[in-house]
Amino acid sequence: MPRTDAVLALPRLAEAERALGRALVRSAVVAAQERARAGEIHPEQVAEQAVAALPETAASLRPVVNATGVVIHTNLGRAPLSAAALAALAAAGRATDVEFDLETGRRAARGRGALAALAEAVPAAGAVHVVNNNAAALLLAALTLAPGKEIVLSRGEMVEIGDGFRLPELLASTGARLREIGTTNRTSLRDYTEALGPETGFVLKVHPSNFRITGFTSTVEVAELAGLGVPLVVDIGSGLLAPHPSLPGEPDATSTLRAGADLVTASGDKLLGGPQAGLLLGDAGLVERLRRHPAARALRVDKLTFAALEATLRGPRPPVARALAVRPEELRARAERLAAQVGQAEAVECTAAVGGGGAPGVELPSVAVSVPESWAGRLRTGRPPVVGRVERGRCLLDLRTVDPEDDELLLVAMRRCSS
Repeated sequence: MPRTDAVLALPRLAEAERALGRALVRSAVVAAQERARAGEIHPEQVAEQAVAALPETAASLRPVVNATGVVIHTNLGRAPLSAAALAALAAAGRATDVEFDLETGRRAARGRGALAALAEAVPAAGAVHVVNNNAAALLLAALTLAPGKEIVLSRGEMVEIGDGFRLPELLASTGARLREIGTTNRTSLRDYTEALGPETGFVLKVHPSNFRITGFTSTVEVAELAGLGVPLVVDIGSGLLAPHPSLPGEPDATSTLRAGADLVTASGDKLLGGPQAGLLLGDAGLVERLRRHPAARALRVDKLTFAALEATLRGPRPPVARALAVRPEELRARAERLAAQVGQAEAVECTAAVGGGGAPGVELPSVAVSVPESWAGRLRTGRPPVVGRVERGRCLLDLRTVDPEDDELLLVAMRRCSS
């Protein structure tokens, strides 16, 4: 059995130690030695197996090929960042001028580049602010506009968000009181007007982005609520900044503000395709009040988020936008090319979804490479992991959510399973 220090001194392991740290590399060597002692591998293979087991980075997160057909997959990190955003992250990891004016040598507005880019993307907003997620944006709005007061909200919009967090509980935690109006399926303008009074902090309208209520229903549009004499806050959820031709029913920040909303909250890591962030857009006076609230400090974002957000807004189309826009015939050509090179694989038509709580019920025509169901686990545990979905006894690798640059990785992974 080769000694641990002797294996660590080998050039490949010494180089890995410089990149990953001694602890990670040593643990990989020790694990390989244990396998050799158990007779699973030959002692001469210890170094080779240790190198093979090393992670790509010192962090435990692993890059995954998303072949699920869910464009914004919450469990896979929601929106994949663009190359421009990734480059901006790398640059921002060093010392930066995030809050410093290089010309004057004095303190400057934090994240000014990203905020300017967001304001340019939504001209209808009088001012903008960024916090760490959309729930934080709503929390800050409630803390600022309704301390000890009522938030008027339709029962049909009292939604539960991810991991069991419920919007009513989030808002109630600020000390505000919820004034429920209407019923689960029907709310009228009269319900709103009768609920308003001296105790009203603001009216909240929430886009129920992760479900639909159909049938005997009625809701009140933003334009009808705009003239009630109290602030109107609209949570559009998914972060669409302007109308999108493929998502005609999805609310966007520009249209919502033009319809009369005083404040719009949204996510930055969904349809916008950027990093996790909560966007606040609207009336300049309201946004400034939120920005100056003491809690804004606790909810602020770091320089990495600002860098990735600005690059997403100013750079080329992010992966989410490309995935939504790709034509089925392009997907068909890719699927047929891949399937032709792997036994037991075939190109099949399927349906993809937006995901991330955006555009519920919208079906995106797509094409997948269909492989045996038994491959699903092997693909998922490979390097890199490939996550598909199982339907009707087959594993579908939906190409709408696979970057074309990852096609070769997908091909290698399928060949590994077929051999």
